[in-house]
Amino acid sequence: MKILFTTLHAKYSHASLALPCLAAFCHDLPGLQMVIREWTVHEPSEQLLRQVIAEQADLVAFSCYIWNIEKTLRIASDIKKISPNTLIVLGGPEASFGVFELMHDNPEIDFIIKGEGEKCFRELVETLLIQDHHSPEKADLLQAVENLFFRDGEDIVSGPLSKTNLNLDTLPSPFQAGLVDLDKPLIYYETSRGCPFSCAFCLSSVEGQVRSFSMERIKEDLLFLMQRKVSHIKLVDRTFNYDAERAGEIWNFILTHNLTSHFHFEIAADLLTVDNLKILKKVPPKTFRFEIGVQSTSSETLERVNRKTNLTTIFDNVRRLRTETEIELHLDLVAGLPGEEFSGFLVSLQQVAELNPHEIQIEPLKVLKGSPMREIALREQYRFSSFPPYTILVTPWLSYDKISRIETIGRLLDLFYNRGNFTAALRVLLQEMNLAGLFDLLAGQAGNENMSSLSTRRVYELLPRLAKGIVSEQNRRLFQEALFFDYCCNEMPRMGKLPAFIGKRQAECTWPGRRELPEGLVLPDSSRVKLFQFCFSWDFRDKNRSQGPATITFAYVSAPGQGLQIIIL
Repeated sequence: MKILFTTLHAKYSHASLALPCLAAFCHDLPGLQMVIREWTVHEPSEQLLRQVIAEQADLVAFSCYIWNIEKTLRIASDIKKISPNTLIVLGGPEASFGVFELMHDNPEIDFIIKGEGEKCFRELVETLLIQDHHSPEKADLLQAVENLFFRDGEDIVSGPLSKTNLNLDTLPSPFQAGLVDLDKPLIYYETSRGCPFSCAFCLSSVEGQVRSFSMERIKEDLLFLMQRKVSHIKLVDRTFNYDAERAGEIWNFILTHNLTSHFHFEIAADLLTVDNLKILKKVPPKTFRFEIGVQSTSSETLERVNRKTNLTTIFDNVRRLRTETEIELHLDLVAGLPGEEFSGFLVSLQQVAELNPHEIQIEPLKVLKGSPMREIALREQYRFSSFPPYTILVTPWLSYDKISRIETIGRLLDLFYNRGNFTAALRVLLQEMNLAGLFDLLAGQAGNENMSSLSTRRVYELLPRLAKGIVSEQNRRLFQEALFFDYCCNEMPRMGKLPAFIGKRQAECTWPGRRELPEGLVLPDSSRVKLFQFCFSWDFRDKNRSQGPATITFAYVSAPGQGLQIIIL
């Protein structure tokens, strides 16, 4: 029997953790051939179909999420038309709720696994290996499998529905079994499942209590990944530091053994302890990244979605992380929660911005299938899309126009704030207003403009165009100079490829050729260096922007096999 495990990612850089875990839990079953294939939703459907059919699998297992369910169902339908005897099983969050409706509307689906999948999938495979799929006894055997939905003739039936969870240490390591593609830019890893909180907008609220792998198992896996110099390891634990002592032990272990890996953790900032903060002060630059879900700074709003948190402690600990550590901070807001109007959203954005995180992410609320937010949305008369990702359209507190404006603010933050490419220019603009007010005005200027897939040059042309009616006359020249400084900090100012705002300074951007290196700058012989020297009326290297003119040299260094390095002198 051949099983094809597959999923469609949102990006090529992503790697599945669910599929290798399923395969690892079945690895000792005799008579199995297992293949894992991962693609993206951006690939043509006809090409994906060809690749699936080429595997000639007896059973195709799809991992389903809000970003891939629609395309997955189309491919599954076509598989059945080409190969009617191929069995299709769905699992994952987007297949775990509304199961009867999903199977009724999509007759090509033979099985659906609800919730945690390893044990259920193994028992399904064991049954299929022992019993002919069309045997009269098949239904009796399948009906004993917990959380499995299947077809019995014209009927859709299920085994017992259970919340019994797997003992995580019984799951063989998919990494040490060689089932995970470690060449991917981003590798997912989990040390626990479940979440200690019950936030209505999140599916983790229905997963039950938190369970952890043993510390021995966690350290074995992490050491395996670190020794292989995996570039980026993203821990998918819903609240990594739910147990502060456990988190501290893992962080200490990473700091002791890490070579070159970068780690991403989703944490609750209000659960950090004094001992945690002492450990985190030792983290080297570009090693840890924390994602912290603030969601809203309104206590009343958070209470209405059953989010238990201490905002004062969150703010205090984020300030300490920002000033006392080298950890990259990514703070999340959810727009459209009950009771929060547009003005309240701007207050939340400003309070988060004043914490000075490296990134701010804004997402309009998604009313996910199976989440308690569905019941709240019905009661409060929300209107949201009937199709994945179930984004809100209108709430009692936000019109569609305001939701669209919030989406635009989020996109502009990503372009101008999160990437760190407009530091000097934003400092000038923020002299005149706060960040929330600035990005609200920029979003108003942008309107319904399509800002996807912009080149670097177009992004640098976009900000001055949107800010034209915002920046004051007295700051206009300073803003132009700050933009030029930012551009030179991130791109080589090559003639013919300069943004339009540079204007009269284009003559200064002639190809300089190699000049004598400044004193103290020593580079390998294989390096090629281009130097540009510009005069500015302010010294933008100083965060306080020292008054008076400054001559700044930009060295653009390239070497075989390496990207462009920019040194500011």
